Amino acid sequence: MNEMVSHTYIEVAVALPVYNLFTYGVPENFLAFIATGKRVLLPFGQRVVTGYILGPSKKVAEKEIKCILDVLDERPLFPPSMIPFFKWIADYYKHPIGDVIKNALPGGLTLYDFASIAISEKSRQALCHDSVTPVEKKILEHLGSGPCRLQDLSKQLKQSIPAALIQSLQRRGRITVTRRLSGGKTKSITQRNVALTKPDLLTDGLSKARQKIIEILRTEGETPVKTLKSLVPSAPTLIRSLENDGYVTICHKRVYRDPFGEPISPEAGPVLTGEQQTVISTVSQYLHKGFATFLLEGVTGSGKTEVYLQVAADAINKGHSVLVLVPEIALITQMERHFRARFGECVAVLHSGLSAGERYDQWSRIVHKKANITIGARSAIFAPFENIGIIIVDEEHDASYKQESSLRYNARDLAVVRAKLNDCVALLGSATPSLQSYYNVQRKKFIKLNLKKRIEKRPLPEINVVDLRQNRDARGIRRFITSELHQAMKETLARGEQVLLFLNRRGFASFPICASCGQAIRCKHCDISLTLHKKANAYRCHYCGFSRSSSSRCTICGSSNIKQLGVGTEKVESAIAGLFPEADVARMDRDTTTRKGSILALLKGLKNRTIDILVGTQMVAKGHDFPYITLVGIICADLSLSFPDFRAGERTFQLLAQVAGRAGRGDVPGRVILQTFNPEHFSILAAKQQDVNAFYGQEINFRKALNYPPISRMIQLKISGKDKNKTEAHARSLGDLCYGLKTNNSSSYQGLEIMGPIEASLPRIAQHYRWQLLLKSLNTKVLHDFIGRLLAENMASFTSRNVKVVIDVDPYFMM
Repeated sequence: MNEMVSHTYIEVAVALPVYNLFTYGVPENFLAFIATGKRVLLPFGQRVVTGYILGPSKKVAEKEIKCILDVLDERPLFPPSMIPFFKWIADYYKHPIGDVIKNALPGGLTLYDFASIAISEKSRQALCHDSVTPVEKKILEHLGSGPCRLQDLSKQLKQSIPAALIQSLQRRGRITVTRRLSGGKTKSITQRNVALTKPDLLTDGLSKARQKIIEILRTEGETPVKTLKSLVPSAPTLIRSLENDGYVTICHKRVYRDPFGEPISPEAGPVLTGEQQTVISTVSQYLHKGFATFLLEGVTGSGKTEVYLQVAADAINKGHSVLVLVPEIALITQMERHFRARFGECVAVLHSGLSAGERYDQWSRIVHKKANITIGARSAIFAPFENIGIIIVDEEHDASYKQESSLRYNARDLAVVRAKLNDCVALLGSATPSLQSYYNVQRKKFIKLNLKKRIEKRPLPEINVVDLRQNRDARGIRRFITSELHQAMKETLARGEQVLLFLNRRGFASFPICASCGQAIRCKHCDISLTLHKKANAYRCHYCGFSRSSSSRCTICGSSNIKQLGVGTEKVESAIAGLFPEADVARMDRDTTTRKGSILALLKGLKNRTIDILVGTQMVAKGHDFPYITLVGIICADLSLSFPDFRAGERTFQLLAQVAGRAGRGDVPGRVILQTFNPEHFSILAAKQQDVNAFYGQEINFRKALNYPPISRMIQLKISGKDKNKTEAHARSLGDLCYGLKTNNSSSYQGLEIMGPIEASLPRIAQHYRWQLLLKSLNTKVLHDFIGRLLAENMASFTSRNVKVVIDVDPYFMM
């Protein structure tokens, strides 16, 4: 049953960047259609926008209340139980609640209005006389070819058009301004189905084609017109006459776009290990008994996925829904296949790789209770379940759970929050748990579970560290493909086994420089060097997407003599193809996996053993099961160590341990060649030993010494603008406001640290100059009270037109 709102007034969140909730009246003719979780169309200032009903308004009307204009949904898009979750997110991340809901829902649903300008008949005549200024004439001549959106006018004329001038033209009757709705393109789809009115109808006297249609319907039952047409080409015409004569009925039924592709054969679960049985039993005891968070530390290949499947089955049997998060789209296919093989068609998927229509249909299947298991990337945390039994977060350490634009949430953290609000279980799994989760185990917030052995008693791979400093005099690719790695590859391929080469840098050459003047080939819009992508025949910026031809000359001195320094996956792939001409070499990075189905094709190639050597970035390190890969070569283990970020050591350890874990997951033992310029670094040593405890023990002492997370909490204020001087001035002004607020309320904000403002590590990206401020405190409440007060008292500083200020709560990337 939908929660009906019988009150005259409703509380609405508006799909705009405004922080408040609003009260609207409901005309009597709409009362029967009002329900929490539906969208409504409403007036907001001079605009018409989408709003989300959050329930009856508790406020007493002090002035005339505006009324809604329309109800946009037949059924709610989300259950009432999700509203406390939305409100928590808005409060914690200091983000407008309407925008929180908009981010949660499938794209393409929100309606906005826009101003459309058209020339009036009076103005067409005025153009023949000298009664308008040159600028007005230019505007009117442009509008003479057709109406234009107000926000597009300046862009199309390539000059600034003051709002006062538009208002003057409208007031004088030279132009007409009307408001029109846009957006809301994503809709459900239906298909025409045909069914017999009675099973025992006589067909004497009917044509052969009509008789064939009736026989198909007798055999198959209700059938789509599209299917009938494939069997009887004239069916669309004939079914109308059959309907008129009382033989069949035609109806329209909702159909869901299928994002899955090929069907999956059912499979039974394997025999469980003793460790798996213990973990499953422990988690299952908590199902249906309230909130609890488990951290499952399981070595690579220990069978964590089977644990997820078993506890999910237990939750389903107890009448609950199951939500499964994986860090990247590349892993969803693998996890989805496991769950569909075990649970069939009750599985939905939610991720950004789906089309808008597919995502809307998957969302609708969940709302209409046609799916009780959802698998997806970080945005799946918003799946509209009412009765969640368990939320599973696979590879919980992964940075991909952090959203870095718009609503900057961490899906792993929200999984724990949603579990608490829904009084259910959260299960976080990883071979290399995050320091944050490890710390929460120490503080008794999480319950620790372990899988210390690989299934079928397979050994962990042997890891050999190779010092790249001994290879400095080598030339070309031999600097990075050492003799040890080259020999190990030859032996592995000779046995008919597969090799994985890992380098966390894509492209061909990552540091092209001019041989004449020594200047790096830099991005036009960012303070970063371009990367050569040989296959695309272009230099590309990995931050803003800017590209220029690979034949371009140096912009400083004009020389065409460009040296291609640095190494990326494309160069490694090319070199390996030369070293092993008989081997089939493939590459898995962002450049090769953008097309739909490309990841699946690579995974099939590995499974079917048509790929001998796979070269990849961090995409290959995340949870994939490659049973025939017995050798992993880590080309250079140090790339992430050099980042100016306190988490650099943690990321390096996790990445190396994870990619090493891809070796030896089948029947043949695995081997890892780990090449590094820093063989003594504790992150490298801990990865070599696959020792999470050793790494945690050393890293947590470093964090404690500097009061870095997870010991403290942080909020980062990111300031950016196109004007260098205005951006710096705004950053310094915001810094003064922070220091002033702390000084004037010193007793309330003891222990709060303000760091900066300073220029960001990358001072310019996409033509925007970047500064940052960092707020840090051991007390989360103090930190959030400070930012809330700063925002409330200085809203103008956060909504400037020239300089953008973003609040990033619990920032993950500090650059």
